[in-house]
Amino acid sequence: MNVTKRLLSSIRLTNSLYSIQLARTNSVNKQVITHLSSSNYVSPFLNLRRNLSFSSKPEPTLDLIVSENWSDSLEQELKSKFDFNHESVMYVLKKLSKDPKKASAFFNWVVKDLGFQPSSFVYGVMLRVYANKDSMKQFWYTVNKMKEQGYFIDDHSYLLVQRDFKNSNMVQEAALFTKCHNAMGKDNAISNVVKEIVRVVIESDFGNGVEKRLNEMKFEFQVSDNFVLRVLKDLRQYPLKALGFFKWVSENFGFKHDTVTYNGLLRVLGQEDSIQEFWSVFDEMKSNGHEMDLDTYLKITRLFQKRKMLTEAVELYERMMDSPYKPSVQDCSILLRTLAGNSSPNLDLVSRVVDKFKETGHSLSKSVYDGIHRSLTSLGQFDEAEKIMMAIKDAGYEPDNITYSQLIFGLCKARKLEEASKVIDLMEKNGCVPDVKTWTILIQGHCNANEVDKAVNFLTDMIEKGCEADADLLDVIINGLLGQNRVAGAYESLIEMVKTGGVKPWQATYKNLIQKLLEERKFDESLELLRLMKKQDYPPFSEPFVGYVSKNGTVDDALVFLKTVSFKEAPSVSAYQNLFQRLVDEGRDFDAKDLLYKCPPHIRKHKAISSLFGSVQSPVV
Repeated sequence: MNVTKRLLSSIRLTNSLYSIQLARTNSVNKQVITHLSSSNYVSPFLNLRRNLSFSSKPEPTLDLIVSENWSDSLEQELKSKFDFNHESVMYVLKKLSKDPKKASAFFNWVVKDLGFQPSSFVYGVMLRVYANKDSMKQFWYTVNKMKEQGYFIDDHSYLLVQRDFKNSNMVQEAALFTKCHNAMGKDNAISNVVKEIVRVVIESDFGNGVEKRLNEMKFEFQVSDNFVLRVLKDLRQYPLKALGFFKWVSENFGFKHDTVTYNGLLRVLGQEDSIQEFWSVFDEMKSNGHEMDLDTYLKITRLFQKRKMLTEAVELYERMMDSPYKPSVQDCSILLRTLAGNSSPNLDLVSRVVDKFKETGHSLSKSVYDGIHRSLTSLGQFDEAEKIMMAIKDAGYEPDNITYSQLIFGLCKARKLEEASKVIDLMEKNGCVPDVKTWTILIQGHCNANEVDKAVNFLTDMIEKGCEADADLLDVIINGLLGQNRVAGAYESLIEMVKTGGVKPWQATYKNLIQKLLEERKFDESLELLRLMKKQDYPPFSEPFVGYVSKNGTVDDALVFLKTVSFKEAPSVSAYQNLFQRLVDEGRDFDAKDLLYKCPPHIRKHKAISSLFGSVQSPVV
């Protein structure tokens, strides 16, 4: 039997069973799934236990700030219990970045009441917090404050603020901020000194006369964190020269580097050509009692991940997890997905990240496992994905529709269609009922591989098993049939799914099929789809019909179309006018006049219509 006819027959026969089958499906609350691999395999993830969770308890300071409304009593409690330094302030602000009011209250308090002196990095975080329509007053106040104190806006903060302005369609604010960013690099008393130092340092290496030339320069100001950061910023393309300057300014001016300047240098050194120096400075910073702040970590780890420096990214993550300023759940999840999504995934690196959670009494959530599994299946790394499936089970979770759907997607992408179809059988065997999304992924995979008949068979099987199709799945089937130029079959399938299956197709599905039908001069069928669109309250889709009628249609076709496309009792004047104009443009003046004579009197006498025909005289009514 033709697969399309089988599908239509199945829809008719099973329509009355939908409610019964769906009730049975919904009653399956407990899913029992077995491993997809042999029982004697030992996964590297088997040491994870369900008593762990993928999160870390917030530091006491943050916990207190988050749980309480900002008040005088909260300020007094914080003041009596905690000391705030650059790293801790940065940590709190990053964690409060989604709560601008509380972040602002905390920032203003530590500055005004505790005398905390913000660095350009801290100010940069606050600019990102304030980069929204509700906080523009605080945003520009902060910009002006930075300018007064001779600070610059680092490029990372500048780009993130501009991104937020663009997403919020704040065009004027974005333009003004760009001017401020550029001006703050120039309108500063030390800018000329910075430029001269950078020029001298770039010209030759340290040890070849650079120190002597720098020593001959006279500074009419006191060396500060901000000055050092300005030079480091301009030397970011020359990491080893930046390190030389860092050492020189300490040795020759007695300047004692602190957490701000150490973090500034690490942002510059976090590159492939200077990775050894990066770790050396990191250790030196720690030995001097300083920590990498959370914002610096995020900047560097994203750079590591972008440049595929994954071993370095994992090591940095491990070190941060040993510090007081631990990465968030989201940050860890992103790292794991990056590791699994690499073209040659290294599960040893994944295990190292997981082990860090284990040390702090935490474990991966189901969603994180799914993220790793999705990356592996998409890359066709099915053996590694199988290990993750085992790890999911061992962690106390059951593979579900999400997990299996990802496997089906990967197998279809790798054109392992037979294996993909067997996953459905395995799910059912283990009590996991495939939902419409799982079926859709399987069916779309077959359509993409031009196996449309098999795809239609799967749709039929799905319906017979009581799973109701939706607009997404219908769109997949229609596009699959159209891809093989089976326009009639696509039309029949859509009509039956709408009238018998109760599916409401997407507007785009209707439009696509209507255009294909008109290309094959199936005018009556395309009009039927237009009527269905009207019943489902979609707006009129007239343009392809106007083009078809003006080139190939009869006057009777034009009248039927005008009646069908109208959402009122009679077609609008503009609808008539558009069709008349297109007929004239196609050189069909006689047909245009014939249509005019068959129009209602108010159309024939309308000024816009009369002017179009010029000397054409309306018949006597």
